[in-house]
Amino acid sequence: MLSDGAGAVLLEREPRGPLSLRVDWIDLSSAAHELPVCMYAGAEKNAEGGLDGWGRKSPAEWQSESTFAVKQDVRLLNDNIVRATLGEPLAAIIERRGLKAADIDWFLPHLSSQYFVEPVSQCLEALGLPIPRERWFSNLASKGNTGSASPYIMLDELFRSGRVKPGQKLLMFVPESGRFSSGFIYMEAV
Repeated sequence: MLSDGAGAVLLEREPRGPLSLRVDWIDLSSAAHELPVCMYAGAEKNAEGGLDGWGRKSPAEWQSESTFAVKQDVRLLNDNIVRATLGEPLAAIIERRGLKAADIDWFLPHLSSQYFVEPVSQCLEALGLPIPRERWFSNLASKGNTGSASPYIMLDELFRSGRVKPGQKLLMFVPESGRFSSGFIYMEAV
């Protein structure tokens, strides 16, 4: 479900080449104030739902409890990820920016698993932003979830595919499950 990768994007003041992407806006959100940490390493959850760091345990406990392994509370993730990283922040963006489905030629959701495709689609529909699936771009099936590199790899792949035309608008959605934060990046091909 999670592999590894590297990716980057070069940001410059002026467009270069026959086609560039202009970042029109970036909106970030976090639900860390309302939800416990979902992914962690170097700690164990305690009875109160908090984390006890590795310094409170003996080296023998580190090994027996796999203290340094990356852990994820999948139930917490599944119950909250779409609402906390997509639904609520995107509802605020729609209201603040007047965003409509017609304003989006390409939707690039960073999906960690195919499991989330239908919930994301249903959430968009419920928000009044029904972006047709043929306008979604994901390389999850071909590249897998390459972690924090996924959005850059996905954007590069779409851009190099030749399918992005001048004037088209792209909305990238990048959720992060550790603390239920997300980023939305709205770009135009120029």
